[in-house]
Amino acid sequence: MEPEIKQRIEQLNNGKIPKGYKKTDFGVFPSDWVTDKKLIDIGTFGKGKGIPGNKMQSDGVPCVGYGDIYMKYNHFHFEEAQSFVDEETAKDSQLIKKGTLLFTGTGETAEEIGKCVCYNGCSTICAGGDIITFVPQDVNPLFLAYQQYQNFSLKKKASFGQGHSVVHIQKESLEKLNVAYPESKNEQSRIVEILMKWDKAIELYDKQIDALTRYKAVCLKKMFPIKGQSVPEWRFQGFSGDWEQRKLGELCNITTGKLDANAMVSDGQYDFYTSGIDVFKIDVAAFEGPAITIAGNGASVGYMHLADGEFNAYQRTYVLTDFLADRQFLNVAIGNELPDKIQEEVRGSGIPYIVLNMLTDLAIPFPSHEEQYAIGVYFQQLDKLITLHQRKKEVITNQRKTLQEYLLNGIVRVR
Repeated sequence: MEPEIKQRIEQLNNGKIPKGYKKTDFGVFPSDWVTDKKLIDIGTFGKGKGIPGNKMQSDGVPCVGYGDIYMKYNHFHFEEAQSFVDEETAKDSQLIKKGTLLFTGTGETAEEIGKCVCYNGCSTICAGGDIITFVPQDVNPLFLAYQQYQNFSLKKKASFGQGHSVVHIQKESLEKLNVAYPESKNEQSRIVEILMKWDKAIELYDKQIDALTRYKAVCLKKMFPIKGQSVPEWRFQGFSGDWEQRKLGELCNITTGKLDANAMVSDGQYDFYTSGIDVFKIDVAAFEGPAITIAGNGASVGYMHLADGEFNAYQRTYVLTDFLADRQFLNVAIGNELPDKIQEEVRGSGIPYIVLNMLTDLAIPFPSHEEQYAIGVYFQQLDKLITLHQRKKEVITNQRKTLQEYLLNGIVRVR
C-alpha cells in the first residue's frame, strides 16, 4: 500500500480530515466528488409487479423475482436471469434493461431490506413483486450498486425499515438515500472494473468449491454400498469381497458432554465443542482424543469434528471414542448415513435432533481395515482440498471488502 494511502487511513482513524477531502453527514470523501445528491436526484424509480410462484417455469420469458436476489445472485450484479415466466404473465410485469438496479422491498430483519443488485445483461427481462427498480442517469449503475453495501447506505436503509415479523422499505425511503461519486465517469468505470475483477476471482473459487463438493457427494454415493447391496460400485484397486454391517454402538463408545454452552472462556487451554460449527475454548478438559464429536441439535445438527488431544463438550454434543474401526473412515461413513436418519425423525416432529439410540443403532457398512484406511485417507485429502479453497476464498473476500471500502470512499483513487 502506498505511503500516502496509509497516511490517509491513519488520519481518518484518528478523526482527522486528510488534505483534499471533505466531511459530510454520511462520511468523508474527496473534495471533487459529488456528495449533495440523493438517489431521486440522479435517476428514476419503479416497482415490479407480483409473479405468483406457480407461474415460474424452466423456460420462457426471463424474469427476476424477489427470491432470486436473496438466493441466486451472490454478487452485486448479474447478467442472466435464472427464472422464467410465460409470455402472458410477462405482459403484466415491469420490463427492465441493462443498467437497472433492483432493491428488495421486504426482509425478515431491518438489515436485510434494500439488498441491491444491478442487472448487467443484454436482454430485456421482467421484474417480479417486492422489487423496487432504479434506473440512474449519468452515473455508472454498477458503481451505485456497489455503493449500496457501504456502511452509510446499509445503516440508512435499516433505519427506514417498517414492520416486525416482516420488515418493509418503501420506494419513497430509498429515494432519500445519499450518494457519493466522482464526477469523472472514467474514474467510476475504473472502480467498477477493479471490483468486477475481484468478483470474478471469488466466483471462480465458488465454482471450484461447488464442483469439489458435488464430486464428494458422488464419491459418497458410489464408494459405499447402497441399501440391499454388500459391495460398492467404486472400489480402490486390490480390494474385493463383501462389506459387513455393524451398529455404530458396536464400533465405538458413545457419550455426551456435561456442560452448558456458556461454559466457554475466550482464552481457555482446551477445545470446547458445542452444537455449532465453530470450536471454542475452555479451562477444563473431560475427554481425550482421538475422538469424533457430533452436534446433537440446533441449526448445525449432525455437524462433525475430529477431536484430538484433551477437550470438553456441550451437554448435547455426542462424543465418540475407543474406535474398533478406522476413525477417519467412520467419520465419513457416519456423515454418509446420519443425515437420512435425522430426516426420518424430522418428519414426525419437524425439529431436527439426535437422540442416543439414533447413533448406537445407526447401521454402518464397513470393509476390511485396510480398505477403511484407504477410503478414510481419500476423503480426508478431498476435505482438505475443499477447505483450502474455502480459506483462499475467505481471504480474497476479506481483501476485496476492504478494497471496496477504500475505492468507494475515495481513499484509494484511480484515474
